[in-house]
Amino acid sequence: MNKDILHIDIQEFINMNLNADISDLLLKGIPFDTVDSKLIVAQIEAKKRCEKKLPTWFQTENIYYPNKLNIEQTSSETTANYKAHLVSGKALIDLTGGFGVDAFYFAKQVENIIHCEINSELSTLVKHNFEALNIKNITCINENGIDALKRIDQPFDWIYVDPSRRDTEKKKVFLLADCEPNIKTFQGLFLKYAKNVMIKTSPLLDLTATLSDLKYVKDIHVVAVNNEVKELLWILERNFEGDVNVKTVNLHKETTQYFEFNFKDETEARVTYSKPLTYLYEPNSAVLKSGSFNSVSESLAIDKLHKHSHLYTSETLLNFPGRRFKIEKVLPFNKKAFAKERITKANVTTRNFTLSVGDIRKKLKIKDGGNDYLFFTSDVNDAKIIIVCSKV
Repeated sequence: MNKDILHIDIQEFINMNLNADISDLLLKGIPFDTVDSKLIVAQIEAKKRCEKKLPTWFQTENIYYPNKLNIEQTSSETTANYKAHLVSGKALIDLTGGFGVDAFYFAKQVENIIHCEINSELSTLVKHNFEALNIKNITCINENGIDALKRIDQPFDWIYVDPSRRDTEKKKVFLLADCEPNIKTFQGLFLKYAKNVMIKTSPLLDLTATLSDLKYVKDIHVVAVNNEVKELLWILERNFEGDVNVKTVNLHKETTQYFEFNFKDETEARVTYSKPLTYLYEPNSAVLKSGSFNSVSESLAIDKLHKHSHLYTSETLLNFPGRRFKIEKVLPFNKKAFAKERITKANVTTRNFTLSVGDIRKKLKIKDGGNDYLFFTSDVNDAKIIIVCSKV
């Protein structure tokens, strides 16, 4: 860690060139002898990536940024804040600390945090950043988290682990057995030292398959931001024997959508079906990832269009974890019927349909955009239909 990067002149240069063309900067030459130009460029690129993802860091003076990969892999402030509200107590250890965003937010809810990071340079700059952020209840340890846990040998209220999803060749992986540390191997150790364990994993993991790999799972949180699933959180509680509760959350700047269900009951939940009524509903990405299609119907007393369409309908407008639309018209899927509507521009979605969005646009000559929303799907009788909607 070259602290000369924090000199006021270099910091001003970084801030003035956040939107500059990096190639032009290097061509002109960067006017500092005490710091390698490549390091200054790396700071510019990393800080720029933090503007929306990590605004607290971006707006704080004298932050030292790691490489772009660390920024890419770290939690956003939005998801870190959500995770923090799931924990409490006197002591939490973060076994895979990284850039420290999760630890920063855990420190708002738990009295003492231990941040473990095996990379010495990253551990040093994270400690510096916590000082710049005026955070006093985090202890940074430059050590493998598993080794630190065994060495410290004390109970914690929570253990948090976000296993690395890069293999030895830096290629992306996502299965628990391929990540580091191997959760399947160490989950017993975690539960020895903490009653509660939170594991962050890739959103690509299959819930059913992963449940077979983990013990004592109490809750699964499917976390989406602006309708994009970012992470799965697995909450383990020592000796827990009840049913697994799945909580879906779709975080937006001004609103948040929640839906939860009992994982065991999903297959037995009562589903009702109907042809399109007055309103149409499309589940958000967190609900879709959770697979709670039957539970949504039963819990909200809402009809599905088709077993495999995952679209819902009702006569009266309901609060729903997803997008809501007013149905203007339902058409059979054929060129002649659609041509009569004179729709040349629309937002197109397919659910349980034979053609892709691209094929539909080409076939029916529909440009993207506008105020019309078209859902190409199958109804309860397996008929291919077009539902013309306006957004509620």
